[in-house]
Amino acid sequence: MKKFQNYINNNVLFKVADLNTATIITRIIAGILTSKAIAIFIGAEGLALIGNLRNFLSAIQSLSILGMYKGLVKMIGRIKSDVSELSKAISTTYYLGFFTTIILAFLSYYNAEYINDFLFSDNYNYTYIIEILAIVLPFYSLNMFVFAIMNGFSKFRMLLVINIIGQVFGLLITLLLIWQNKIDGALIAAVIAPSLAFLITLVGIANQRNLMGIIKLKAIDGSVIKTLSPYMLMTVVTAVALPMIYILIRNYIIDNVGIKEAGYWEAMNRISDYYLMFVNSLLALYILPRFSEIKGKKAFRDEVFGFYKSVIPFFIGGLILIYFLRSFIINIVFTDEFAPTESLFVWQLAGDLIKVLSVVIVYKFLAKKMYWHFIILEVFLFVILYVSSVYLIDIYGIEGAVIGHFITYIMYFGIVLLIFGSSLFGVIQEEN
Repeated sequence: MKKFQNYINNNVLFKVADLNTATIITRIIAGILTSKAIAIFIGAEGLALIGNLRNFLSAIQSLSILGMYKGLVKMIGRIKSDVSELSKAISTTYYLGFFTTIILAFLSYYNAEYINDFLFSDNYNYTYIIEILAIVLPFYSLNMFVFAIMNGFSKFRMLLVINIIGQVFGLLITLLLIWQNKIDGALIAAVIAPSLAFLITLVGIANQRNLMGIIKLKAIDGSVIKTLSPYMLMTVVTAVALPMIYILIRNYIIDNVGIKEAGYWEAMNRISDYYLMFVNSLLALYILPRFSEIKGKKAFRDEVFGFYKSVIPFFIGGLILIYFLRSFIINIVFTDEFAPTESLFVWQLAGDLIKVLSVVIVYKFLAKKMYWHFIILEVFLFVILYVSSVYLIDIYGIEGAVIGHFITYIMYFGIVLLIFGSSLFGVIQEEN
């Protein structure tokens, strides 16, 4: 326990404060100001439509880079002193990402009407938004490619500055477009802001021309794709499937309860995203690398329960505070129109608590490269989330969506405990 606290104090919190906290705070402030502008100028109905677009954008962006860039960061960190291997890794991911992005851009552009009907129904015509998305998608992909290289070479300070400037730049554009064009402006901002960040990145790497010379078509290597394939598969299953599930649930709410109610659910999801950013950052910086280092059931158990004892009480305290301040939070982030969102807090907060308890353990799959276990568990999560949400929406209306969220993660946590039961609660023989 003491070792855990010392590690947190001396390493993780320093890293979070030095590298991530400023970015996270900037992102949260930008998100809150954007949400406030949407609430004032557009309302709950517009927030529901924007939620669908944001989820679709998240899915297609993740698919465009095929999840390769997380793996690329690790590869570069391992082989950055070997120019030949570095050329193979960067060239392969660049060209594979480039061709995938172009194909997705063409498919999106020439199927914009179908995508519009899926996201907004045939009651709205925002086909041109999808066409804009298709045009700017390659710039997003390039931005993430450059980020992966910089991350792999540990250019953390530069990444931090670029992220913050990009967030501020995107916020200003978003607020201006919402003020001038209401819902159309918000939708345009949602698709162009992530891609415009490439302009900031381009300025930041203007003097880093030496890496461009190692990107060669002949350097493409199939072994790189094989190495990155687990990341690619996980992206298709998680980063793409989950946003699509959210779209399906939101569409079901719109069709069976109402578009305003879908906006209230989206508001709850946004608030949840804001406070989970800090926890997810801590998990990524501490739990994942620690699980990669440790060996044996006892060490695994100590880390899990150490995290539970050290961090979870503060998280629970924060959730309780959020619950009692929910009316104030809604008025700060949104407007009085979103008062019905208050009824969603208790189930959402409870579900998020169970989610964090689960994810702490599930990171073991990623750390030990147990990718198929992770994928199967995630597929189960998505199916139960959709089925339970739809079933409970029919019974309880909009509250059914957050009750489904809670029930899903209760079942998810139960399965995780069954899988790791012997490691967490069983008798452990003395390890040499």
